[in-house]
Amino acid sequence: MTATAASKTNLTINSQRLWDALMETARFGGTAKGGIKRLTVSDEDKKVRDWFKAECEKLGCTVEVDEVGNMFAIRPGKRKDLAPIAMGSHLDTQPTGGKFDGVLGVLGALEAMRTLVDLGYETNAPIMIANWTNEEGSRFAPAMLCSGVYAGVFTPDFAWSREDRSGIQLGDELKRIGYKGPHKAGSIKFGAMFELHIEQGPILEAEGKTVGVVTGVQGMRWYEVTLKGQESHTGATPMGLRKNALLAAARMINAINDIGFAHLPGVASVGLIENRPNSRNVVPGEVFFTVDLRHPDEAALDKMEKEFRAAIAGIAEEGRVGLEEKRIWNSPAVKFAPELIKCVREGVKQAGFPSRDMASGAGHDAAYIARVAPTTMIFVPCLGGISHNEEESTTQEECAAGAQVLLNAVLAHDRSFA
Repeated sequence: MTATAASKTNLTINSQRLWDALMETARFGGTAKGGIKRLTVSDEDKKVRDWFKAECEKLGCTVEVDEVGNMFAIRPGKRKDLAPIAMGSHLDTQPTGGKFDGVLGVLGALEAMRTLVDLGYETNAPIMIANWTNEEGSRFAPAMLCSGVYAGVFTPDFAWSREDRSGIQLGDELKRIGYKGPHKAGSIKFGAMFELHIEQGPILEAEGKTVGVVTGVQGMRWYEVTLKGQESHTGATPMGLRKNALLAAARMINAINDIGFAHLPGVASVGLIENRPNSRNVVPGEVFFTVDLRHPDEAALDKMEKEFRAAIAGIAEEGRVGLEEKRIWNSPAVKFAPELIKCVREGVKQAGFPSRDMASGAGHDAAYIARVAPTTMIFVPCLGGISHNEEESTTQEECAAGAQVLLNAVLAHDRSFA
């Protein structure tokens, strides 16, 4: 079927096939509570990568891998002079992740590609599916690491040298699982990217909307803090003579939480903490924790950072503990491409779903890709706004709605090349 003939038909994705793919891949790293633990470049990640590669090749796609493990499945278009239109997200998860975060964006794109192949639809531009490495940042910090390498934010050497908490480097793990590819990061080009994702928040569900038309991503900054006090016997050390690193950390965490409330709609969070020696009868001598500050306005984020640093410095001095703090990641606020947002709105209208415009509170690979190519995102609801959790849930109908809007939007953009 030619593109002209197929454009007269209704290209409808297969809802059941998409759902089956989501459930099938959930086996790779599946947890007892129904979630997924599929840390980046782990054995489980290799299994889902191998599955994804095989499924794309069944469709006649060529699958390429770059030097930091980013995967690109490409189906040719009618015109060889056009760069591909990309769809995609990531297949890695949090340690206690759900079935949909990131995964829906890749498998929704796969379903869109399957639909094109089923109907013999010939696009003008090539169509691509991207699977980005280490989006989550849960094993190797920072997040969105390898889409960042693609966009020139980080170097490949920086990415390869990232270590997990066991001292294992990302580069070594890529080699071990066979996904340190031959292509230079950034050398596999595309002309635009659409990323489908669950909202990871409660707004769509609360308002009864099926689709979020995403206009941008809020700014994000990550920090690492180490406090050094003095280990001593809990029974023999008077309260007033202690240098308790954990107590100072607790006060800092409370102050960080207050900063989030003082700069709404910004957020301020501590998500990882390590207490040493972590013994019940030893005053803690060292604490390491991470800080995550976010706001859609960069000026407000600057104020949050200033207040955070002043607060922890004052608490450290008062508690007589040493303080080491460093910002390890800065992702500025992003505005997505108006021409692609327009395509998403067309796709929503064509499908007939209720929608709203919104900014993303979470970080996504699209935030970095927007630096090098026109980019936008599509959101669908998740139950209770819960994500990064094994209870993360969305419905088959909502997943299908997102994939349908994704396909519609890609084809709307492709028609601009007719």
